[in-house]
Amino acid sequence: MKKIMIVDDEKISLMMTEHILATEYQTICATSGDEAISLYMDEQPDMILSDLHMPGISGYELQRVLQEKFQEKIPFMFMTADSDEETEQKGLSNGAMDFIRKPYRADVLLHRIENILQTVEQIQGLKKAATTDPMTGLYNKATSEQKINAECQNSTGALMMIDLDNFKLVNDLYGHDMGDKILIRFAEIIQSAIRSSDLAGRLGGDEFIAFCKNINDESVIARKAEYINEQILLSAKEYMGNDMTIPLGASIGCVFVPDEGTDYSELYKKADSALYEVKRAGKHGYHIYKKDSAGEQTENTDTSDLFHLVKILSERNVKAGAYTLPMEQFKIVFQFLNRYVHNYKKEVWMLQFTVRSDALNDENLSETTEEFMSVLRSSLRQSDVVTQSGENKILVLFLETNVTNIEFAISRIMDNWEQSGHSRPDHLIAYEKEVLK
Repeated sequence: MKKIMIVDDEKISLMMTEHILATEYQTICATSGDEAISLYMDEQPDMILSDLHMPGISGYELQRVLQEKFQEKIPFMFMTADSDEETEQKGLSNGAMDFIRKPYRADVLLHRIENILQTVEQIQGLKKAATTDPMTGLYNKATSEQKINAECQNSTGALMMIDLDNFKLVNDLYGHDMGDKILIRFAEIIQSAIRSSDLAGRLGGDEFIAFCKNINDESVIARKAEYINEQILLSAKEYMGNDMTIPLGASIGCVFVPDEGTDYSELYKKADSALYEVKRAGKHGYHIYKKDSAGEQTENTDTSDLFHLVKILSERNVKAGAYTLPMEQFKIVFQFLNRYVHNYKKEVWMLQFTVRSDALNDENLSETTEEFMSVLRSSLRQSDVVTQSGENKILVLFLETNVTNIEFAISRIMDNWEQSGHSRPDHLIAYEKEVLK
């Protein structure tokens, strides 16, 4: 229920107005401008209906004081027994949303207040659309910068750059709809990792930012990083299945304010630099930006850039089973292996498995293909490469093998398929094999 503050020094008029509005709204009554100012902070009404001419603080002055004190546009409606048109014009020019003369009819008053509240909702909706990221509901990039900059000028705290590691693989392997779900969930996890008084925003893509007030303890950042990494992996497996092998996680670059300054652009660069250190160290963690005595960020100079690059490029959390790729990436691997075979005379085999059905437009064919794909993937080596090339076709690349081993692998796959409980008498698994030359 919307809340309206009524301000009127005439008690009978105040009681009558309160009686009219109480049928539709929650009401707070004040008999003076001073009382209204003291009540406003605790009550936070949706609008104020104020008499213009009151002893002490007038309605005009009340509007000015409140808006200066709380730095926000407060919906005001003035009421008066004065019939002077200049009085009405002055009220509207001061920013009032409407003006009504006493005595007024109850239905007219209710209608005008309803119009004001609807207009306010529309304005707030437009304002929210202009300041928030439409997908995640967090602040957008521009608003994040504006609000965090203001906090950095006046508060202590931790500025964190947060990246969702390896997110592109979600889009590549599971599609953009799943990618959107993961981004939305990641935003929810970030919000749950900070307090309601803290700020969080999406800078774009898989990049996020947060400012946590009154925090300058590394152990707090460490706990937040651990929590975010745990939760996004659990959520990803919930959405995509426990056999999901994408190494999703979060990399966090952090800088403490005001230890490293108060200018947002400089703090952003330092947090981004700290984020890069996490990426160089292998992702899924955090790094605090700190300067040594020479004024440079502390780094580990005992290891080479190439060493860090190898760690960044390396696959994390490698699990048993074949390496699964989307068709476009599989094509790149195939083209490379063709060159490899041509130059080094190694033996590489390619197999195509086809799930067939005698029925036309078999609705269960895709489901059986997905189940066979899962069995196939778990039956192969980590060095084998797999992709689904159509609704019912699967391609496999076998490295460092021969025809005898290929036959043995096929036999193992088919045995595992029969034992999986997913095979169907109306679906036949056929295969073809070809050696690359």
